[in-house]
Amino acid sequence: MPYQGEFAQYKPLQRLVENERVNKLLGNYKIREADEQDSQQLQPIPISDLEYDGWTPDWILAIDGSHAEVDVQNGFPGAEASYLTVASVLINLAKTYELDKQRPVDPKEFRKLEQADSIDWALPGCNVISEGETSATASLRKSVFELFGDIRMSVEGESLLDTYEALLSYKPADQAQNCPYGEDCFNTMGEYLRGRGCYTCGCLASKNLYSTDALRLHERFNPMGSNGAIFGEIMQVIERVWIIHILRTFEAKKWLSSLRKLVIILDGPLAVFGQPAWISQAIYKELSRLNTGIKKVTGKDLLLIGIEKSGVFADHFMLLDRFKDGQSGRFPTGSVALITDEYIKRNIIFSDSERDYGHSTYFGRKFLLKSNSGAFIVASLPFFSNEQRNPKTAEPFQYPRLSDTVHLLNKLISSRYENALTPIVAAHAEAAIPLSLGTKVLERLARELTSKESS
Repeated sequence: MPYQGEFAQYKPLQRLVENERVNKLLGNYKIREADEQDSQQLQPIPISDLEYDGWTPDWILAIDGSHAEVDVQNGFPGAEASYLTVASVLINLAKTYELDKQRPVDPKEFRKLEQADSIDWALPGCNVISEGETSATASLRKSVFELFGDIRMSVEGESLLDTYEALLSYKPADQAQNCPYGEDCFNTMGEYLRGRGCYTCGCLASKNLYSTDALRLHERFNPMGSNGAIFGEIMQVIERVWIIHILRTFEAKKWLSSLRKLVIILDGPLAVFGQPAWISQAIYKELSRLNTGIKKVTGKDLLLIGIEKSGVFADHFMLLDRFKDGQSGRFPTGSVALITDEYIKRNIIFSDSERDYGHSTYFGRKFLLKSNSGAFIVASLPFFSNEQRNPKTAEPFQYPRLSDTVHLLNKLISSRYENALTPIVAAHAEAAIPLSLGTKVLERLARELTSKESS
C-alpha cells in the first residue's frame, strides 16, 4: 500500500504483463459461451397462462434495512461504531387504487397512504468498549442481545428476543460451537453452553453468556479493523426475524385472518448468509407452522416475497435477455421462469456439489419475471413443505401463490428507477443512510454522545 500522496509506478504492471506464469495461468481459464440449449431449459411461462382469480391485496408491508459505519473519537485508533436501521413501510394499496382513478390528486393525500416505522440502533465495533465490558467483542455481543430484547411490535406482546429464542429451539442440539470467551473460558471442553436470555457460563469464571451468542456473529469480529460484513449479517438477521415476529404477534392476537389482504415484501432474498445461516432453516420450520394456521383461516398461503435488486441472478437474467448480437428482447415480455438446482449450477453459479444450491441458507426459492412493461425482477417465494423446496424440479405448484405474486408485481413496477418496485423504493427511502452527508451527521452524533458520557 502506498503512503499518502505516493503514486504507483508502472514497474509492477510491466512485470505482471511479461510474467510467463501469469500468462499461462490465465490461458488455462475457460470462457463459457452462451448456450442456446441451456437457455431453453427455462421454458418461460406466459403470465396469462397462470390461473388467476383476480385477487389483489389491500395492504403491502415492505421491509428494508441499512447500516453505516462511522469513526468514533474515543482515544483509541480505528475506533468504529455502526448505525443500523430496519424500516417497515405499510402501504394502503386499496386506497392507492382509489385515488389513482381520481387524478389529479393532492400529493398530501398520497403521502397519507404510507405509514413508516423503524428499528434504529448503534452497535460497537473495533476499539469501542461498553461500560462493564472487557473487550469490543463482548460489547458487541451484549449490544446485539439488548437490541433483540428492546424491540417488540406490541407493548403487551413478545419481544424480538422471544421470537428469536423460539427460532433457536429449532437449532439441532448437535450443532456445537466454541465458547465466546475462548481461552478465557475454564470449561475443559471449551463449548458454548446454549441457553435463554442472559445467563452465566458453567465454568469457574461465570462470565455472561447470551442466547444471541448462538448466532455466532462475534466469531468473525475484527478487533483491529472495520466490521462492515458483521454489521451486514446482523442487519439481515433482524430483517428476517422481524418478519417472523410480526406473524407470531398476529397469531397471538388472533389477527391471522387479516393476512388474506396483506403482502409482505422483503428487500433481499429469502435467505440468511454467513455465521447465522443456521437460522434460515429455523425460519423455514416456523413459517411452515405459521402458514398452516394462516391457510386454515384465510384459505390461502401466506404471501411473502423476497426481491433481489442486484447480484449474480440479476446479472444472469440481463444476459439471458440478450441475443448473440447484443440486442435485447430474447426473454419474452410478460413471462416468468422457474429455475432448478441443475440450471443454477450449470448457468449461474458453477458447482459440482451434490448438495442443492442454498440448501443451508435459503427458506425460499427464486424465479425470474419479465413484467409486461419489460422490467426484470428476481424474486423468491417461501416453501412450506419438502415437496415445494425440492430443487430438482421447478413447477408452478412448488411456488405458493405464484400467480397472485406475478400479477401483483406487474402492477407494482416503478417508473422512477430501472427494474424497481414501488414498495421497495418506499422502504429504501426510509432505511437508506446517505453515504456522504449521513455519515458526517452520524459521526458528529457519536462524538457528541461519547463526549457527554466521559464528562
